[in-house]
Amino acid sequence: MKAAGVTNEEEYRALACRGGGETVVERRPLRRPGAGEVLVSLRACGLCGTDVFKLEAGDQPPGQGLGHEGVAMVDECGAGVGSFSPGDRVVVAHHVPCGECAYCLGGSETMCEGFRENRLEPGGFSEKILIAAEAVSSAMRIIPDTLSDDSAVFLEPAACVLRGIRRSGIGPGAAAVILGGGSMGLLHLLVLKAAIAGIRVGIVELLKDRRELALALGAEFACGSGEAPDAVDTLTSGRGADAVFDTAGGPGALDTCLDLGRRGSTVVLFAHAGAGEQPGYEREGLFREERRLIGSYSGGVKEQAAAWELMLSGALDASGLVSDRVNLDGFEEALELVRGRKALKVLIEPGRED
Repeated sequence: MKAAGVTNEEEYRALACRGGGETVVERRPLRRPGAGEVLVSLRACGLCGTDVFKLEAGDQPPGQGLGHEGVAMVDECGAGVGSFSPGDRVVVAHHVPCGECAYCLGGSETMCEGFRENRLEPGGFSEKILIAAEAVSSAMRIIPDTLSDDSAVFLEPAACVLRGIRRSGIGPGAAAVILGGGSMGLLHLLVLKAAIAGIRVGIVELLKDRRELALALGAEFACGSGEAPDAVDTLTSGRGADAVFDTAGGPGALDTCLDLGRRGSTVVLFAHAGAGEQPGYEREGLFREERRLIGSYSGGVKEQAAAWELMLSGALDASGLVSDRVNLDGFEEALELVRGRKALKVLIEPGRED
C-alpha cells in the first residue's frame, strides 16, 4: 500500500546521506502537498558550513537530506494555502519556533524544541521540496523581480548573523572585528554595515584574496592575525573592539577574540567547534574585565523578517559572495571547494548542466 499523497508515476532526485559522511543522489517518489503544505521546485540552494560540519561529523542517518538555504518556484499548493500560487518564486527558511513555549516566550526562540525540526522535506539539495505548513505560514516569502536568486538565497544565513549581532548589544558607531573572512565572515561584514549606522568593522583573515574582497566590501581593515592587535588599536585609538565575532572556530580562536576586545566587550561564538574542543582562556580575565561570551546558533522568524527588510530596501546584497555553482551530481566537487577554501559560497542548482 502506498503512503497517502505519494504518486508512483512521478519521482525526483535528491541528495541523501549514506552514513559515515558519504552522500548519494537518489530517486524518490513524489508526494503531493497536504493541507497547508506547498510543493516547490528548487532553483538554487547554498552550501552552508553546517552542512559540511554534519558530514564531517559522520553522524547523519542514511537517507537524511541536507541543505536549507533555498530559492524555489512554487509547483502546487495544498488546501488552505492562500498566500502563494504556482509560479511564485519564493525563499523559505527550514526552522520555525512554536512561539508558545518557555523558550519562545523568554526570547530564546532558537532553543525551542519545535525549532529543531526541519520543515523542508527532504532538504534543500533536492529537485523537489515539500514545505511544511508551519514554514509556509511564517517562513516563506515571495521574491520580487528586483531581487535575484543569488541575493535571496542568503536570507536564512543573514538572519542567523543578525541574531548574533543583536545579541552582542552593539549599536551605532561601534567598532567590531570579525575573525574569519569566509562566506559567513564576509556576510557578517555586510549585515553589520547594513544594520548599524556608523559601524566600523575589521576582518582578520589568512588568505590575501579574501582580505582584498573584505576591503572592497567596506571593511575598515583586513589583515592577518599577527597584524590584528595593531590594526584594532588604530581603529579604536587603543581601546579595543566593542564586539568580536568568531566565524572561524578552532581551539585558539577564542583567545584571539578576547585579545582584540576592550574591557566590557562581547565575543560572539558563531562557528562550530569540534567534539571535545576546549578553550584555553583564563576565567579571571573574563570576570575582572566584565567580558561577555555568548553563543549564537541560528536565526528566528523575527530575524528572518528583519533581514528580509534589509534585502528589500537594497541595504543588504550578498550576491557578490557567490563564487561557484554546481548541479546535484557535482556536490562532492562543491564540498572539496569549500574544504580547500577555494570557494566562498557555492550554490547547488539542480537544473544546471555542467
